[in-house]
Amino acid sequence: MEHVQRDVAIIGAGVTGLTAADSLRAAGLTVIVLEARERVGGRLWTDHIDGQLFELGGQWVSPDQTALIETLDELGLGTYSRYREGESVYIGPGGAPARFTGDIFPAGEHTQAELERLIALLDDLVAATDPAAPWAQERAAEFDRISFRSWLEQQSGDAEARENISLFIADAMLTKPAHAFSLLQALLMAASAGSFSNLVDADFILDKRVTGGLQQVPLRLAERLDDADLRLGHPVRSIAWGDAGAVGSVGALGDAGGSTGSTGATVSTAELEVEARHVIVAVPPNLQSRIDFAPPLPRLRQQLWQHQSLGLVIKVHATYETPFWRADGLSGTAFSPYQLVHEAYDNTNFGETRGTLVGFVSDEKADRMLALPPAERQRAILESLAAYYGPAALEPVVYYESDWAAEEWTQGAYAASFDLGGLTRYGALQLEPVGPIRFGSSDVAAEGYQHVDGAIRVGRRLAEEILAERE
Repeated sequence: MEHVQRDVAIIGAGVTGLTAADSLRAAGLTVIVLEARERVGGRLWTDHIDGQLFELGGQWVSPDQTALIETLDELGLGTYSRYREGESVYIGPGGAPARFTGDIFPAGEHTQAELERLIALLDDLVAATDPAAPWAQERAAEFDRISFRSWLEQQSGDAEARENISLFIADAMLTKPAHAFSLLQALLMAASAGSFSNLVDADFILDKRVTGGLQQVPLRLAERLDDADLRLGHPVRSIAWGDAGAVGSVGALGDAGGSTGSTGATVSTAELEVEARHVIVAVPPNLQSRIDFAPPLPRLRQQLWQHQSLGLVIKVHATYETPFWRADGLSGTAFSPYQLVHEAYDNTNFGETRGTLVGFVSDEKADRMLALPPAERQRAILESLAAYYGPAALEPVVYYESDWAAEEWTQGAYAASFDLGGLTRYGALQLEPVGPIRFGSSDVAAEGYQHVDGAIRVGRRLAEEILAERE
């Protein structure tokens, strides 16, 4: 068993953990990052499948994601705009594809009016919701006790308008059925992006991509660490803290010369023990309970884990010899709450002559697809793409499904959200440290919630809190 000492032990080599490590090292502290996977990046993963580059995880950059944009600039990473020239496609309850341009899809006059009214109503509620403290919203208790679906049913009798408003939160973001989370959780999702209007604007929320892939952010941050400070394939088994994890007189751990008997923690993997003054657990909330804490964490912290869960989505990648939809006058943007693939976009990589579509199958639709044999599932998904783009969509040269629920060290996507009542009951608690241990990931971000931008912001915050504590 190898034994090392650091000022800070960080669990998770995703963007949050690596951002925190980078900030702490720059301030002169010693760190070690322990990662269960054999790669860095967490829910970012740029990989080649059958010779084709795909973004298997997160990929987009929007104008409001200033922390991410600053990081891209600092790391010297370039971006390019998502292709969006031409008409979009919407499929309504009748099943026929309709082409359109502009923000509002082709629907009846009453449905369009209801959409505009509901968006304005949600924008007003979002404006009164602080993404850093949604539980402090004036009507937080009320809004956290009603599901988003039930609230929409109270607000409008237009089923098509309701289904489309629901799509932008339930299917596209939280990847859970709208009856499974509260109105307050929906308001947090929208507030984290600046407004509900931003969420429904694909040209805003899915604006740019990173040339070469977004995983380059954690990869380049990891390059700044020495080999001894980044350990891959090291799942953390236990954290002994408080009296059980007291750190002795270790010069690297304290102020000059260290301080005997100071409280800290011992973080253990199968091959390594790390004594540290501070610990950052930078993994999704659903994975935190896989660590054995000694002594156990406070009872409400353990209760918190039981009221958060990740959503479920299959990210579908389909590459064709050419982007045939462009020649047909289509932008590649397509959506429908009535289709298996609820949204799809042109995802062609910068400089490529091939064309790639990316589509998403979420929540209960994903349940049904994952119960099918792979060949049947692929056929059903491609038929849904063909409903938008025509029969040429049935014949990709490369096809791949990102299934993050099958990833041992993720188990879902895109991020954790609370059940009914959970946000007001436990939301503030999730931000509090326990002794020398702090918890954080994009799942607890305010601005940029469940995005890379939020992961960066949380990593910076955790580092700042540790540095402030040491002053």
